Amino acid sequence: MSDAAIFAISLGVTLVGLVISWGVARRRGAATGVRGAALSLVPVGAALTGVTGFFVDLAFDPGKWAGVVVIGLAVVLYMASGAMLARRSGGGRKEPGPGKSGGESGGRRAAAGKAPKGEVGGAQGADPEMDEIEQILRNRGIS
Repeated sequence: MSDAAIFAISLGVTLVGLVISWGVARRRGAATGVRGAALSLVPVGAALTGVTGFFVDLAFDPGKWAGVVVIGLAVVLYMASGAMLARRSGGGRKEPGPGKSGGESGGRRAAAGKAPKGEVGGAQGADPEMDEIEQILRNRGIS
């Protein structure tokens, strides 16, 4: 397509968008109309800078579409590898890390009612749910 044809189409789209924006401004307010006008000016700006020509060439060139497909595949593979790495690092370990106190088995035993010595709540037979909450807070370092 020639540059004059691209500019004419872009100018037409912009003019239609400005007319619609004017109608929207009268119905919904000036802020919405100004936003529509801003978006309506994009096609002419793209034509004047040459961006539209790039997209027209892209639309009609199979070689460029092959490049878009390869880039899309690269993005999908990159995201899949990130998910695989997150799954491997998050779910694969069974031992607690250096920052964790206790471990899951210790927390579960304490939550099951087997409170360590010296705990007043477990020895007096208070509410087992409160004992569990107290134990969780102690494991987190909150007294």
